[in-house]
Amino acid sequence: MKNEQIIDAMKKGLVIATGCTEPVAIAYAGAVASSHIEDEIEHIKLVASANIIKNAFVVGIPGTDLTGLKYAVAIGCMCTEPEKKLAVLEGLTESQIEMAKQLVEADKVELAKSDLPYKLYIEVTVKTRADVVTVTIIGSHTNVTKIVKNGKTEYNGGCGSSLEEKEEAEYSFDLKDVYEYCLHVDVKELGLIKTAIELNSKISEEGLEEQYGLEVGRMIQANVHKKILADDMTNYAMMITAAASDARMAGLSLPVMSNSGSGNQGIAATLPVVAVWKKLESNNEEQLLRACALSNLATIYIKQKFGILSALCGAVVAASGAACGITYLLGGTFQQIENSIHNTLGNVAGMVCDGAKSSCALKISTCTNAAMQASLLALRDLRIKSNEGIVEQLSEKTIDNFATLGNEGSENIDKLILDMIIHKE
Repeated sequence: MKNEQIIDAMKKGLVIATGCTEPVAIAYAGAVASSHIEDEIEHIKLVASANIIKNAFVVGIPGTDLTGLKYAVAIGCMCTEPEKKLAVLEGLTESQIEMAKQLVEADKVELAKSDLPYKLYIEVTVKTRADVVTVTIIGSHTNVTKIVKNGKTEYNGGCGSSLEEKEEAEYSFDLKDVYEYCLHVDVKELGLIKTAIELNSKISEEGLEEQYGLEVGRMIQANVHKKILADDMTNYAMMITAAASDARMAGLSLPVMSNSGSGNQGIAATLPVVAVWKKLESNNEEQLLRACALSNLATIYIKQKFGILSALCGAVVAASGAACGITYLLGGTFQQIENSIHNTLGNVAGMVCDGAKSSCALKISTCTNAAMQASLLALRDLRIKSNEGIVEQLSEKTIDNFATLGNEGSENIDKLILDMIIHKE
């Protein structure tokens, strides 16, 4: 029964996505809305939660040189294949981009902040001469809860509580169950993990080849070549992981395997483990698949408690998962894997999310470094003591404390950050 839940969590948590998931989710809502109309669009209104606005404010929209929520929703309304969900922007044409730009420049796209108590809320209303269609997404990036056309409800999925609350109630497995599953599962069942490795490695390679965003990955690469930085396991992990985020946050139109609604989390949960495996010069692909499965599933498990969006950075969650996978690859026991979580969360739990943008790659490199340190300490049976800070004796309790910070402790921080982002001089 628990293995079935773990498999279900993996299938729901690992989703292929093109571009930063917040603007893509907005575009997806627009695509769903426009699929219910036929006439020319006269007006679009986007209502979004503070977290969505924060994370879509300046990040690149895949396949374009545009940024911002208005362009994201307008471009989405031009897309004709909403069934692609988080890959809805794949194959975007110049004419679609131009039509979207005309809508925004003609002041036909309106943006408002939602006051509803959801961290992830997207409502898109599209008006034509004949129709008015409203699509609502709540809880997760593709969770369409309602479609209303001309006052008539066409679809009602319902949303009595947030998705993160539903998932926490749904799954009853713990970290030991995840560990045992990854240890014994037939690797033929890990096709999603193999795809994650392939997709996320490909965008990392692109990020190292060309100039994207803050070029964190390329900076590390250049300084390794100059012998300013060592060509070691930690720097290599930081380099390839940051490079993938550099490319993705710049809007490169390449798919990644997201984790729990975030492409960056998918990158940060997968590529540090791949880096360690490569530096070990191992030919044991089965070991890599099991390690990446552990990393991604641990990330999903922690994220289930932490919530889909927060004032705290999701790279911390992924780094905790990556630390598990790295510790496993380096021969660690389950106790040492747990200790790597204590060490990661006790180090970088307070990193705030101040929106999706190019500097996310810098945060990801920092969290990858933290995951490596956490793992290497754990492998020497060293861990942050349970009387220090948010860390407790049991890893489950430490995770719970971190989740409390991300949920109950983040509302005022979110408001302050959004105010700072919007009202810059």
